[in-house]
Amino acid sequence: MSLEWLDRDLGTSTYLWRLERGDGIAVGFTSHDRDLVIDAFPYRAAPGMVPSSIALSDSLDIDNVEIAGVITSAAIAEADLLAGRWDGALLYVSLVDWEQPDAEPLPLICGEFGEIIRSGDSFAVEMLGATSFLDEPIAPLTSPTCRAEFGDRQCKLSLQKHRREGRITTISGDEVGIDALNGSAADFIFGSLRIMSGPACGLSYAIIDGEDDVVRLADQPSPSVAQDTRIVLTAGCNKNFATCRDRFANSRNFRGEPYLPGNDLLTRYPGA
Repeated sequence: MSLEWLDRDLGTSTYLWRLERGDGIAVGFTSHDRDLVIDAFPYRAAPGMVPSSIALSDSLDIDNVEIAGVITSAAIAEADLLAGRWDGALLYVSLVDWEQPDAEPLPLICGEFGEIIRSGDSFAVEMLGATSFLDEPIAPLTSPTCRAEFGDRQCKLSLQKHRREGRITTISGDEVGIDALNGSAADFIFGSLRIMSGPACGLSYAIIDGEDDVVRLADQPSPSVAQDTRIVLTAGCNKNFATCRDRFANSRNFRGEPYLPGNDLLTRYPGA
């Protein structure tokens, strides 16, 4: 890698940010005062976006970094931040020579969005680097409930078989009526509702309760969600062994220990 442009008496380097959301949308920003195009990907000028100090090393220290700036682009709108569209987004930070945009950039750090803190029109994002995952336990802890997520590799159930498309008929606070439920709202408790049309397309909401044709969401839906909006419901699981066995016939993939004695066994006494 040739980085001769870093040794010039007059610096011509600038930061690049490439952000990729979970829904496939990707945007680019640069701390330069003019737009740049790198590898046919446009980076919009955003001089207000400044990263905290970044130290490159071969140690195993957690390479987290805070990125603070001002929302100057419609690509990072307040509504999208509040709706969670940027949660878990991938972020790549690099240094490039703005005089020679075709030259090889210097990769600095990459990872995913952690906590997003807003204050007025400004925001600060904690980026979790690859080494942050070393904080996770090496071996899973025992638990009476399932540790897998419904439909993931460990669960092995096909979510496609447990989805239903429909349209919103009524909205009252966090309660949403669906035309395709036919009285089976309880089947989707602990599942999710995903908006498939309108300004809120792509947003998902957790379902915490349901009765007849009405589901109750963990959060009140966006004001842009209206009647006749197309949605997709995905069933959920309460992670209990009886539910896994009786409802989904998937007990062989249950990732828990429902019959393992708990700590209360040590406190029992004869006759209790």
